[in-house]
Amino acid sequence: MISLTSPIETWAHRLPAGTKLLILSALTVALFLAERPWMLGVGLLTIAALYLSAGAVFLRQGLRHLRMLWPFLLLIAVWHGLTGQVQAGLIIALRLLAALALANFVTMTTRLTDMIAVLTWLLAPLRRIGLSTRAVTLAIAMVLRFTPMLVENGNRLSMAWRARSHRRPNWRIVMPMAALALDDADHVAEALRARGGILPDTGSGRD
Repeated sequence: MISLTSPIETWAHRLPAGTKLLILSALTVALFLAERPWMLGVGLLTIAALYLSAGAVFLRQGLRHLRMLWPFLLLIAVWHGLTGQVQAGLIIALRLLAALALANFVTMTTRLTDMIAVLTWLLAPLRRIGLSTRAVTLAIAMVLRFTPMLVENGNRLSMAWRARSHRRPNWRIVMPMAALALDDADHVAEALRARGGILPDTGSGRD
């Protein structure tokens, strides 16, 4: 499994995970309250400067993570262009890109274990009413771990297809990707069973 956390040490790595997640939540709300393209544009430039403050290599790594967004941004632009709502489409695209860029920055500068620790603390009240939070924290950890792995598998399948054919892969790699995802899921399920599965909460403040 691959972690999204950047191996490049930056000043943001030293900030507490809870502080970064709180700031991320506040800034995301601010982005959704902004209704003018220029405001979102300024916000996006500020986020770009945030990445650059961690170094050019870190910036390039962050851009590679965000590269998968371009089909969605293109779809938004085409749809709103055809419906005559260009400004609305621009606002949605800028908002989406800025929000995900912020979330990506936090993920790249925060260890997964620290993020899970914050989530466990936030979900602690649910354990007092008898609900298990282990499944929730495990599910989020697996999503964060496996998302880059799925993207990498897709890139490898695309390159393998192009090496054998001049036609674009498009939908043709969907089934192999699904097979790889199911195979990975089977391996993870076996590993969990070998370790006793998802144990019930102990009732203490920590999982």
